[in-house]
Amino acid sequence: MKTHRWCVVGGGILGMTLALRLAQQGKSVTLMESAPSLGGLASAWNLGDVTWDRHYHVTLGSDSYTRSLLRELGLEHEMQWKQTRTGFYVDSNLYSMSNTLEFLQFPPLRFIDKLRLGANILYASKVKNWKKLEKISAIEWLQRWSGRKTVEAIWAPLLRAKLGENYKEASAAFIWATIARMYAARQSGMKKEMFGYVPGGYARILDRFAEALLHAGVHIQLSQSVRQIEAIPGGQLRVERSGGEEEFFDQVVITTPGPIIARLCPDLTQHEKDLLRGIKYQGVICASLLLKKPLANFYVTNIVEPWVPFTAVIEMSALVDRKHFAGNALVYLPKYVPSDSPDFDLTDDALQTRFLQALERMYPDFDRRDLLCFRVSRVRHVLAIPTINYSERLPPTATSVPGLHAINSSHILNGTLNVNETLQLAEKASECLLSLSSSRTHTKNGVNYEAVQALSQPLAGSRQ
Repeated sequence: MKTHRWCVVGGGILGMTLALRLAQQGKSVTLMESAPSLGGLASAWNLGDVTWDRHYHVTLGSDSYTRSLLRELGLEHEMQWKQTRTGFYVDSNLYSMSNTLEFLQFPPLRFIDKLRLGANILYASKVKNWKKLEKISAIEWLQRWSGRKTVEAIWAPLLRAKLGENYKEASAAFIWATIARMYAARQSGMKKEMFGYVPGGYARILDRFAEALLHAGVHIQLSQSVRQIEAIPGGQLRVERSGGEEEFFDQVVITTPGPIIARLCPDLTQHEKDLLRGIKYQGVICASLLLKKPLANFYVTNIVEPWVPFTAVIEMSALVDRKHFAGNALVYLPKYVPSDSPDFDLTDDALQTRFLQALERMYPDFDRRDLLCFRVSRVRHVLAIPTINYSERLPPTATSVPGLHAINSSHILNGTLNVNETLQLAEKASECLLSLSSSRTHTKNGVNYEAVQALSQPLAGSRQ
């Protein structure tokens, strides 16, 4: 029997999981990644002598897909769990909002505003039909439940921090998904809301993941940028790399952002390209700082001050034992911007100057002489903005080109972008792809149309 060759383009968590599941079912799989290492947004890098994640990640108790993968990789038993604190920087003051008492004492909101905010969060945790929330803007929905004052003081600045001015176009499904994930963490069986990590961070997870891929027979090609994917006579797909080399496959799964898929795949219809290019993305400029001592020991500090040049302060060392950072503190300063923002052209030195000046103003005890390392990661396509009626305009994962499948994080419909939701998407997509490949029923010219129809539907998560 002929062995059908598969190619997965993109070696992030999504592509790695798809490649693993296909190979575990006996498929011949090649995984192509343009970077010199696997992991994508979950990849690691060096900060001096410290190796840790390039972007901040955390596992919640309710993240069942992440924990299942870690169990499969033999790492779940090593997880460390810790209760963390949350800060709010508002009116040039830093407040703790880590428990009910602190919430009730939070000065920027009146008591009635706090009651409405609490009711809003409780109501959101009970909503099951997320599609209804796609038809209303996040701001309109939040004003209805939390009130205008709370939206102006809390919700709008937080949404703006994550989505920029695009927050006005985001549907209520976005904020619902955020609330639902955090609320689920409280219902995960732990007595308190706990955050978890694997010692060694995602560098350790990705090393073990790569071993699993190789053990399953996946052929990994790193530093291999794809130039074009096109159909050729006979039903195969030609994958041309940037160096001019080419390979031929029966099935290709491309996991890159929508605009890149539209550019790499000229055989797609104009309608498909328009849908792919129509997805609005937020990018991120994320600085990693290795400091001699912590700032305030809040894991997350939400910022509602417009003058601050970053959108949050993430003190990873408030969660992770500082021994993993050679006794130092690790801080992330993310700035979420549109994918075409001119801020991407700012030099590391310019960003360092701006960011350190802001830290000095926010934290009177901060001394820039404590800075040991400052590195900046820039990614133009991170988060697909869930606009009004988003699912109705999302391109299907089964394309018009036989054997070509386009699956990426934009297909996370009722969740927020994180490792757990990405893994959930990968598991559902791999099931559909395997059905497409293996089923002999309802086929025509070798194509399983039941599986194609399944791939053409939104690959939404489980909270429905």
